[in-house]
Amino acid sequence: MGKTIIEKIISSHCGRDAGPGDIADVFVDARVARDFGGANVVLNIVDNGLKLDDPARTFFTFDCNPGGSDQKYAANQQRCRGYARNHEVKIFDVDQGIGTHIAVDDGLIGPGGVFVSTDSHANIMGAIGAFGQGMGDVDIAAAFTDGKVWFKVPRSMKVILKGMPSERATPKDVVLKMAQELGANGLLGYSAEICGRYPVGLDLSGRITIASMCTEMGGIIALFPPNETLLEELGSDIDIHTVWADQDAHYDKEVVIDISDIGPMVARPGHPEDVVMLSEVKGIKIDSAFIGSCTNGRYEDLVAAASILKGRKIAPGVVLKIVPSTRKIWEMCLKDGIIETFMDAGALIGNAGCAGCAAGQIGQNGPGEVTVSTGNRNYRGKQGKGDVYLASPATAAASAVAGYLTSADDIPVEPMVFERGKEASSGGMVECTEGGEVATTFRGKIWYIPRDNIDTDMIYHNRYLSITDISQMGQYSFDNLEGYEDFAKKAGPREIVVVGKNFGAGSSRQQAVDCFRSLGVSMILAESFGAIYERNAINGGMPIMTYEPVDGGFSQGDEVEVEIGSGKIRNITKDVEIKGEPFSSVQMDIYRRGGLLKRPCE
Repeated sequence: MGKTIIEKIISSHCGRDAGPGDIADVFVDARVARDFGGANVVLNIVDNGLKLDDPARTFFTFDCNPGGSDQKYAANQQRCRGYARNHEVKIFDVDQGIGTHIAVDDGLIGPGGVFVSTDSHANIMGAIGAFGQGMGDVDIAAAFTDGKVWFKVPRSMKVILKGMPSERATPKDVVLKMAQELGANGLLGYSAEICGRYPVGLDLSGRITIASMCTEMGGIIALFPPNETLLEELGSDIDIHTVWADQDAHYDKEVVIDISDIGPMVARPGHPEDVVMLSEVKGIKIDSAFIGSCTNGRYEDLVAAASILKGRKIAPGVVLKIVPSTRKIWEMCLKDGIIETFMDAGALIGNAGCAGCAAGQIGQNGPGEVTVSTGNRNYRGKQGKGDVYLASPATAAASAVAGYLTSADDIPVEPMVFERGKEASSGGMVECTEGGEVATTFRGKIWYIPRDNIDTDMIYHNRYLSITDISQMGQYSFDNLEGYEDFAKKAGPREIVVVGKNFGAGSSRQQAVDCFRSLGVSMILAESFGAIYERNAINGGMPIMTYEPVDGGFSQGDEVEVEIGSGKIRNITKDVEIKGEPFSSVQMDIYRRGGLLKRPCE
């Protein structure tokens, strides 16, 4: 039987044939740590007495906080700089832009390669037919020092985009349509291959837009088979047939999404998958607009915005913030007069970087503020305290001029102005492992939170990401999850958290695992976990297990007993048995060691 794209890439990087479900040690071509995760990566390496595998394949990218405007970010960046100087590691510093885009544009990774980063949108590498994976601090430290990391080969899904969208639609509108159809976990655990007449004709920018938002559908990666046009754009001479899926490759699932004649789409606040046609929300007054992010900060995105802003002014009282994804794109816009167009329209242009997705940066909004954004996420609190609608650069630019949500072909002569009198509503060092026995049976009361898609911003908000001391993390657990803001004050040691599907969706932050370790929570049971979160928990030595739901199986405060070796779960209070998935041999080994980076004493 033939192989899918992901199976070919992993097989070529582990030295053997690898199929779905296999666990393989995979060689990593490019290993990257960002500014918020980089400091913990360095601490993990230094505290465990580890050495770099290959400095030439190791990089730091400072894209979350260009300029280090926050003291803790500045300290973290400087820690990374010091380490990089001592070990001849290249840094793409605060003046360079988004690390994943730099990796593509500067050739750190090419089609068929493997790339890892502390960026949950590292899977934009799927745009060039490469495997990119966002990871937590422990994983990246292992990649830095071992040159490889373990992967469980994901199942493959073929996503066929049927038909062609209208001329009014952009790649952002297409991926929002995908999110509408697939939902927040429709790609959970899958490597998707994007097929159809439409994706074949996409340039690199359009492919990046769609590949980036794979994360918001729970996917491992969304892969585009590279073509000759793309290879020419990348300057690559790889034989594309070595990357393409075989004709007899097996796909676990095939999904057809009809994009025929779709127009502008918008995701409503709080959920990237809550997508409607722009016409359904047209006329909603906005306070601000943001154009940028790893999803829509490319040159082509900014050209599209400039074509709408040319000769126009932003509506009175509306703020438009624009952030190119890289310095090179910034310079191209400057050379071609696009920056001048933005300035003449009244926009604020920021340093290249992640911008609105990172707390404290350009693109954040305040309580009661309504923003239209080209970002990939609009989780509550992610881009600020206000409401965030996701849309294309064209829609964001048109709405900034109109003063309300509208399309590029329906901009009024006179903008909507704000009504007077309305106020915004408020809305340590790691020791070696001695090899002693550890508990494999857990017993305790449960915190039952029957919700799906609890994302990492709800678990551990991004405003705390600069904290590196695990002992300080517990107090912030769930403080952005509505109804559970006081969880950290009420949770007792050895208690067990039980949740629904796709727990830990979103960011690659290790803190969303470590906060529970800090509190003394003994383990987490979920119907399913976000792919990155699952890795972070396993690698951090935090016991997690999936279970098959049973009607009435859990209630708040029940006492349960869990055997991780057998997967047996017994609700003692109700005398009910629930089936769980036993620890794999790899998971059990890492757990017994106390974490991926633990080394036995010599």
